[in-house]
Amino acid sequence: MPPTTETLVDAIDHLVLTVHSIPRSIAFYERVLGMRAREFKPGRHALHFGRQKINLHEVGRVVDPNVKHATPGSADLCFLTRMPLADFIAHLQREQIAVVQGPVRATGAQAVLQSVYFYDPDENLIEVSNEVD
Repeated sequence: MPPTTETLVDAIDHLVLTVHSIPRSIAFYERVLGMRAREFKPGRHALHFGRQKINLHEVGRVVDPNVKHATPGSADLCFLTRMPLADFIAHLQREQIAVVQGPVRATGAQAVLQSVYFYDPDENLIEVSNEVD
C-alpha cells in the first residue's frame, strides 16, 4: 500500500519570506501579529509564533543559492488566532492597517474560517482567521 501524505509529513516547521527590509518586516510582524524576532545565525533573522517560524530573506542578499525566484510581495499567508476577529480588526484599526477584505468565510486546512485580509509592508497578502464550528 503506498503511503498517504499524512504518513510522509506532519507539520510545517518554517517558511521563508523574501522581504525588502528585514528591520521593517520585523517591526511590522512584532507590532501587528505579536511575533517574536530572533537572530538564529549572524545576520539571519526569524519571526517565531506558536511552534513555527518564518525565516526572513532580504532580497538581493543570497543566503541560499538554490532559491531561484525569491520575490518580495509574492506570499499569501494565513494565520489562526483565538482572539475574536472583531477584536483583531479593532487592533488593525489602532495600528492603522487597512483591511483589504473581510470578515469573510474561507476554507481552512481543518475547519471553515472567518477571515480578514490585509497587506504587510512588502504587499504579501496576510489572512488572519478564526476557526468556525
